[in-house]
Amino acid sequence: MRIILMGPPGAGKGTQAEKLVQKFNIPHISTGDMFRKAIKDSTELGLKAKSFMDQGKLVPDEVTIGIVKERLQESDCVKGFLLDGFPRTVAQADALSEILNDLNISLNAVLDIQVPKEILVDRLTGRRICKSCGATYHTLFNPSINEKECTKCSGELYQRADDSSETVNKRLDVYAEQTTPLIKYYQELGLLSSIEGNQPMDKVLSDICLVLGVN
Repeated sequence: MRIILMGPPGAGKGTQAEKLVQKFNIPHISTGDMFRKAIKDSTELGLKAKSFMDQGKLVPDEVTIGIVKERLQESDCVKGFLLDGFPRTVAQADALSEILNDLNISLNAVLDIQVPKEILVDRLTGRRICKSCGATYHTLFNPSINEKECTKCSGELYQRADDSSETVNKRLDVYAEQTTPLIKYYQELGLLSSIEGNQPMDKVLSDICLVLGVN
């Protein structure tokens, strides 16, 4: 099974990725994982990527694409793979299509987990952390007994700056802006399936399996 998994922050993509790689016994491949592996293995492209990362620069597309091609040819990808975080642009999607053609394989599906923005904001802004012991809570999913105090040690709870409503809204807007062209790209190829993410996790997985034609 060869899958691209898309979805905004807070959509539950990580949870579904974990379930899918277990179900199909395929590797979960993210851009960061590919870079780390290539660097660890000291491949030529991995060392090139490291040189850019060490300077705080973005890794150029030609290096990223080369690393993707190397990764997809490894033995654990024989049964398939789940790509997460790649491609991010139409140019990368075109390059991936060329890679797959070269390897004589094709994608089964591009899955786009969709959740209304207001729900995503609630999910992403709900995290609270104890200043004293570091315990983590969520106002919706795992609230403390007293909303301002840690249940474990009575320490003060706070919200991280990157969990603020303003920051979260910006992240979601950037994601939408970046992925809209990709969604159109894969729609036109007949590969995109939209998955309703605002429902129980097991139901999301069931809907994904229905799209993939498996039980």
